[in-house]
Amino acid sequence: MADEKPYPPGITSLFEVVARLRAPDGCPWDREQTHESLRPYLLEETYELLEAIDAGDDAKMKEELGDLLLQVAMHAEIAAQEGRFDAAQVSEAAAAKMVARHPHVFGDVSVANSDEVLRNWEHNKEREARTAGREDESVVDRVPPTLPALAWTLGLQKRAARVGFEYASTADSAEAVAEEARELAEAKDPAAAFDELGDLLFAVVSLSRRLKVNPEDALRVAGRRFRKRFAAMESQLVSEGKSFRDLDTAELASRWDEAR
Repeated sequence: MADEKPYPPGITSLFEVVARLRAPDGCPWDREQTHESLRPYLLEETYELLEAIDAGDDAKMKEELGDLLLQVAMHAEIAAQEGRFDAAQVSEAAAAKMVARHPHVFGDVSVANSDEVLRNWEHNKEREARTAGREDESVVDRVPPTLPALAWTLGLQKRAARVGFEYASTADSAEAVAEEARELAEAKDPAAAFDELGDLLFAVVSLSRRLKVNPEDALRVAGRRFRKRFAAMESQLVSEGKSFRDLDTAELASRWDEAR
């Protein structure tokens, strides 16, 4: 039939297509790919999905989730062809891990709130590390250092907080930000400023975590606000035949306020 598809319906569709693409008589480009060559695409598709989520665009989210799933399928098929593991094993292992880490859902453990869920999650991961022979693994070692700096720092702090390393209050966390800002202002040389700026950013991430605000998301939204206001101000100046360099400090500030 004209509308007959060369793959079965349902969740396995993409995996069937990838297997065909990677077959000996499949696509030359797809057959050449390796785990290493696909790294940039995995990262790119992740960021495109994040952009679709931020935009609240369901159609784009569906498309980008599919693109991300394609990366999973490609990596699983490459491993299967090398005799290491396959897509079914990936799925089964992930399901088993989720069941083990949710005893309050699949077992008889009771939890009071999501904070307790996270503490139990960390304890389960610690037990898994010991079972795997990684007794010396720190709780913060479980945060991938390849993450962007803000996300990596947030992950470090979350793991530390789950085992009790935490400011007593949000006010204490805010005071740490103020203290780091003062130390940055007093820095005597570029090397000291570098260290103090890092400490300030780290403290800001800590405060954002206490406020339950993702610093990456907050910074991105702030960047969008800046871009919108800057573009509006720039457009107005162009219409007047002026540039930013034509304005003094006071007029720049006034124009910036008007562009809100």
